[in-house]
Amino acid sequence: MKRKALVALAGQPNCGKSTVFNMLTGARQHVANYPGVTVEKKSGFFSVDDTKIELVDLPGTYSLSSYSLEERVARDFLIHDHPVLAVNVIEAPNLRRSLSLTFQLLELELPTLVVLNMMDMAEKRNMVIDLDMLSERLGTPVVTATARKGVGREEVGRRIRTMSDEAQAPTFRIDYGPLEEAISRIEELLPREAFFFVPRRWLAIKLLEEDAGATRIVRDNAADAGPILETVQELSDAFRKAHGEIPEAYMAYCRHALAGEVVKACVRSPKDSRYVLSDKIDAVVCNKFAGPVILVAVIFLLYYLSIDVGYRLTVPVVNQLLAFKAFLASLLPDPGVIEDPLFRSLGIWFMESMIALLTYIPIFLILFALIAMLEDSGYMPRMAFILDKLFRNYGLHGQSTLPLILAGVYMGGCAVPGVMATKGIPDERARMATIMVVPMMNCLAKIPLYVVLVGAFFPNERAMVMFFISTVTLFMALPVAKVLTLTVLRKRERAPFIMEMPAYHFPTFKVVLGRSIERTWLYVKKIVSIVAAVSVIVFALLQFPGLGEDRLEAFDARWTKALEDFRTKIGKDNAYQAVLAGENLNRYVLFSDAYRQASMGVSDQAASDRMSAEFAAREPNFAPLLKPAPGDKDAASVRTAFRALDNNRKTIRREMKNEQINASFLGTLGEWLLPVTKYAGFDLRVNISLLAAFAAKESTVSTLGALYTAGDGEKDASLDQRLKTEMTSYTPLHALALMLFMALYPPCLATTMMVQMQTRSGKWMLFSIGYLMFLGITVSSLVFTGGSMLGLTGTEAMWTFYGIAILVTIVLGLYNPQSNPVKILKEKPA
Repeated sequence: MKRKALVALAGQPNCGKSTVFNMLTGARQHVANYPGVTVEKKSGFFSVDDTKIELVDLPGTYSLSSYSLEERVARDFLIHDHPVLAVNVIEAPNLRRSLSLTFQLLELELPTLVVLNMMDMAEKRNMVIDLDMLSERLGTPVVTATARKGVGREEVGRRIRTMSDEAQAPTFRIDYGPLEEAISRIEELLPREAFFFVPRRWLAIKLLEEDAGATRIVRDNAADAGPILETVQELSDAFRKAHGEIPEAYMAYCRHALAGEVVKACVRSPKDSRYVLSDKIDAVVCNKFAGPVILVAVIFLLYYLSIDVGYRLTVPVVNQLLAFKAFLASLLPDPGVIEDPLFRSLGIWFMESMIALLTYIPIFLILFALIAMLEDSGYMPRMAFILDKLFRNYGLHGQSTLPLILAGVYMGGCAVPGVMATKGIPDERARMATIMVVPMMNCLAKIPLYVVLVGAFFPNERAMVMFFISTVTLFMALPVAKVLTLTVLRKRERAPFIMEMPAYHFPTFKVVLGRSIERTWLYVKKIVSIVAAVSVIVFALLQFPGLGEDRLEAFDARWTKALEDFRTKIGKDNAYQAVLAGENLNRYVLFSDAYRQASMGVSDQAASDRMSAEFAAREPNFAPLLKPAPGDKDAASVRTAFRALDNNRKTIRREMKNEQINASFLGTLGEWLLPVTKYAGFDLRVNISLLAAFAAKESTVSTLGALYTAGDGEKDASLDQRLKTEMTSYTPLHALALMLFMALYPPCLATTMMVQMQTRSGKWMLFSIGYLMFLGITVSSLVFTGGSMLGLTGTEAMWTFYGIAILVTIVLGLYNPQSNPVKILKEKPA
């Protein structure tokens, strides 16, 4: 019977750990989730002689602290699942960076086998690693491998089998200098019988690092936990006072310095010219004065290329989508005279919702390609490094940069990938704050409403208003993040900012294109499916319960009366009375409307003649009425009378739709909100469009377009012109309040789902909706009501609010109750 052994596979992200796992286990793998969390648990089996080994691939992590979920999962497994051995995979070319995790594994006093992976890359760099010296310095065996080529499989497997039998704890120990006395004192306070399952020295170190997991272990297992933790705090405070820094940062520096000593003693390597050049570039790019200027220029260029160039590329895409829409519309039931069939209305609504979303695909492709270039070139970590100091003043983190960029820190992102990108932030407090403010960024779904309102109410100040709305969101998000971290998030754990600075290199076309397509496809899959479902729901909420029979009969009677008036106007002796008799008149109404719609935009005479011939062939009896021949007085009389009939039809259809909307479920809810939203200047129609935006913010514009529909066959049907014409009571101040409300609007359904996934909490999901709704209605009401009372114009109110937002941002940034900010460690590979 084979002996069984449980072995943990640990390593930093991108060290080739999964490749080593696949090399050892082959196809004998099982994937599940760790209990109670969304982190993936991958386990596999392989046999060496008489030993069957279960290998568990732990989440990739840079440390064994408890800042991130991955770190907690990995550490809990090592402590509570009692593996007989930890196999630590190290990226050989970047040995110094990788040793930080190795030191922490060894401090757990867990038997550890170090596997130097990617040895082929190390050899290409002419690196020579003294394995015996490295093993001696670490106090544990070291073997080499090139897992992607299968090199080293037998040696690694044999060592795992041997060490799992011996189970000898390593003797490795880091000298923390002035902290050693405090560590020893805390060790003495920890009862051996209560903490038999963890090394007491390791626990003392973690307590001094203010590790929440270690504190929890003491509270759960020590009868006198209170005095122990008080002593730890006293020792930590004494060290801060004596040395001017926190123990956590000091110990991180000790590990970093020791890693440098180990590499210096064990590795001979020529200086990599890439890093020499990178250091020279960083002297400018990361300079405290030039760095921010370059960063702003890069972000501006990023959004100029994606938004400006991207919007130009949307024109042919929109044309193709509209042509496809026209084709699909031809397959739907024919339209009605005063009321379209329900299935046709649903189909048209659904297609318009999809077009509003798919229009943005060129922008997303460019945006994600540019972001991939920043990542692949090595500049993205520099952005995080530069912004960390600013973001820390507001409770955020250097690695909040990417989520905010993806969400649209300037203009044109998406909150869904923005929230997804927060997963990599190790600082739990900053990660939660970032998740909460990501929906405040300028996602692409908000831009159509901004463009429409600016065009309708600020036609002469478009550039300045768009600058205002694209930048004021950041001056609102930073203070909000600061307030959240000082209140509801104040007890969340913090983490030091340790960022690897890879060498600069040119992005590869394959990688950039692949990431761009992958992220765009992810956006399409996650958003289109939701918008598709929600568009049907919004349509139903605007259609039902519908008009009563009495109202439908009243509209039918009005249409019948309009038809009778038409026949009276053309006279009984008109030659076309027979052609338009009975239901033929309704057919002619639809035929004429279709002809007018088809002729819109046709400027070429030859094309117009061809189109007229096609319609004439379709309905020969109506052909003389399309373009009355000179001298045909009866046809001219019909055309004159038909204008009045067509105007009556448009009025009836518009009134029917308005009544239907007012009586709908969504219309009723919008009316209930009027007592609150009236202070922000919103009316029923605006309330309805904002309710539709709960599902997807694109629905705001599409719903406004449905509520303020252009007359049938009208050529000037742009929404901004219709709003300017029909929203006669609205002023630029109304528009400003509406734009600010949209800027602070709660996350859409897709983002809400992503917030729930990333926070793993329904309460935080509801909080993200509730606090932004409160903030949005409060800010928009103060701007509209306050601006009205002070007699401010929309422009005056806009710049007044801008100044206040900047002032609040500066004041809150200067307020820092934490006297010892977390240190930043800037690392580079060896």
